[in-house]
Amino acid sequence: MELSHLDAQGQARMISVVERPSTHRRALAEGWIRMDPHVLQRVIAAEIPKGDVLAVARIAAIQAAKRTWELIPLCHPLPIHGVEVQISPMDHLSALRVQASVHTHARTGVEMEALTAVQVGLLAIYDMAKALDPAMEIGGVRLLSKQGGRHGDWRHPHGSRPSVDSSLRENGEP
Repeated sequence: MELSHLDAQGQARMISVVERPSTHRRALAEGWIRMDPHVLQRVIAAEIPKGDVLAVARIAAIQAAKRTWELIPLCHPLPIHGVEVQISPMDHLSALRVQASVHTHARTGVEMEALTAVQVGLLAIYDMAKALDPAMEIGGVRLLSKQGGRHGDWRHPHGSRPSVDSSLRENGEP
């Protein structure tokens, strides 16, 4: 497989997408943050001293999607037409799942924007609650699906099964 972000000498380059047609593109990513059960309940009830953790995390994720091109050196600036962020409790694992869906009509995809949104949303949760649980764990960040573009639609081979389950089992957790 040829890596498009490398030139003939193996140097990193930003590829040209000028010849590609603009198409509708969407990407969905997810990740999780595991925390003490008491802290999880306080986060869900919006009883954290810094404020509404989930609201701040949603806004942080949206901002991150829009600014991905500034953070990841070889990403193109894209017109982001929509970002949806869902944060849902995973009570049996004492975790929150952050999912971000990003869509555009452009010449290149929004996978990096969705993944960046998830990462920054998770980091915002950590920042807001770290005084109560500095041992929180972030993991399972992955692309779940993408639509559009020259490679067509793609879905993660393990489906939408929460990645937190397998990640915790690998680490000897219940």
